Amino acid sequence: MGENSSVNLPPGFRFCPTDEELVVHFLQRKAALLPCHPDVIPDLELYPHDPWELDGKALGEGNQWYFYSRRTQNRITGNGYWKPMGIEEDVINSRSKKVGMKKYLVFYIGEGTAAIKTNWIMQEYRLSKSDSSSTKSSKRRGHSKVDYSKWVVCRVYERNCSEDEDDGDDDDDGTQLSCLDEVFLSLDDMDEISLPFN
Repeated sequence: MGENSSVNLPPGFRFCPTDEELVVHFLQRKAALLPCHPDVIPDLELYPHDPWELDGKALGEGNQWYFYSRRTQNRITGNGYWKPMGIEEDVINSRSKKVGMKKYLVFYIGEGTAAIKTNWIMQEYRLSKSDSSSTKSSKRRGHSKVDYSKWVVCRVYERNCSEDEDDGDDDDDGTQLSCLDEVFLSLDDMDEISLPFN
């Protein structure tokens, strides 16, 4: 965990949630104003912070940081911005039901066309429409005046530069790639493949 983390965890605790666990056990409970045990993921307004400033502010595990934030279109920080990569995946639970969405963003330093793409990646998890409507129905019953369907939980990490050169067989940082991750990473190798033409 991050050395500056104010979370008091037992010795040996490792935070390695799956996508389903982040959405079902953490984000859904946050949206419904239910307690989460252990309550380890902090609320953080991401966008004033550059990704390298997250240590000590967000829950850190290895090279990954986790936090709740309000869903917003403003993804501009002091030194750059988070740009959507155009990749969204369904988050499916163990009963094959869609429970949320995972959106990928990459951090750029600078502004506009002069911005430089970095290796910082953010996975932003949000509830699916069906879960959002259930929190809205609880609002009608008088449980909440705030639209908690706007909460997201984020996982931020810096992708290792050597991952682009390796074949990806030994993944030391504990990051697991989804099927879509592997497909998009393999597209980088398409330049080396020559296809026969009729």
